[in-house]
Amino acid sequence: MSKVILDVQHLKKYFPIKSGLMQSTKGYVKAVDDVSFKLEEGKTLGIVGESGCGKTTTGRTILRLIEATEGTAMFDGQDIFKLNKKEMRALRPKLQMIFQDPYSSLSPRMPIGEIIGEGVRAHGIVDPKDYTDYIKGIMEICGLRRYQIDRYPHEFSGGQRQRIGIARALALNPRLIVCDEPVSALDVSIQAQIINLMEELQEEHNLSYLFISHDLSVVEHISDDVGVMYLGSMVEMGSKEEIFKNPLHPYTKALFSAVPIPDPEIKMNRVILSGDIPSPANPPEGCKFHTRCKYCMDRCKTEAPEYRDVGNGHFVACHLCDK
Repeated sequence: MSKVILDVQHLKKYFPIKSGLMQSTKGYVKAVDDVSFKLEEGKTLGIVGESGCGKTTTGRTILRLIEATEGTAMFDGQDIFKLNKKEMRALRPKLQMIFQDPYSSLSPRMPIGEIIGEGVRAHGIVDPKDYTDYIKGIMEICGLRRYQIDRYPHEFSGGQRQRIGIARALALNPRLIVCDEPVSALDVSIQAQIINLMEELQEEHNLSYLFISHDLSVVEHISDDVGVMYLGSMVEMGSKEEIFKNPLHPYTKALFSAVPIPDPEIKMNRVILSGDIPSPANPPEGCKFHTRCKYCMDRCKTEAPEYRDVGNGHFVACHLCDK
């Protein structure tokens, strides 16, 4: 059995809605609403879903870039949410993030050597006399040239800037990296290069990835397990093979039906969802998906389905799967 490096249970992140002269709280945007999952060491968990479903907020909350409302996130036996400032600082190098936009996440006023090495200096990762050689070595591992250490982000292409972001994360010897749509802003050919680089680094350094994306083909390629989110909640999760070969939740089936197949002989059985995405500030009662589901039953409108294992580690929250 592989070791579980990250165990997230009942994670919630609610943002208050304030209005009026006194800025009183009128309600909450339920960005992440009771999400649970486990990530094994050296593996990749892909999280997919529509824009606004809470994927990025989940990743940022786990790393405490924003504070959680409720829940636990156990990393190596420590609850990340209960660590004090000093303890969290000591843990920071082990938890890193690759951001979606490779340009806005890099300071335009710093050369890339400083961008990659800022955290290395702050946490004393290497001896000061070895600092420059260490940074140049990390750059080479990530496909950058040693002589580029004094260049600025605007002098690089999109793919190179993403490599800088990966190098910055890798420089601190992390064990878990949250990848927030790391290839969505890149050309398809560059996407393949970055994905291949990430897989090589994972194999060499035994890294664990929480891979957030809306591109199902990329998720299928890189992930070991896949979780599907809708309106802040996890509706289905399982191994990559289980999810892609046997999707059970109607929302998962609709997502997969939207993926184009490059074969004119195959006719697409496209699932068209009706209605609009409900507001996370006022989610529907019962099953959150019932307003757009063609299989909706009366109980779906009042009773929230249980998120449970239906076999082979395949979890789903849907009344259609009740025995």
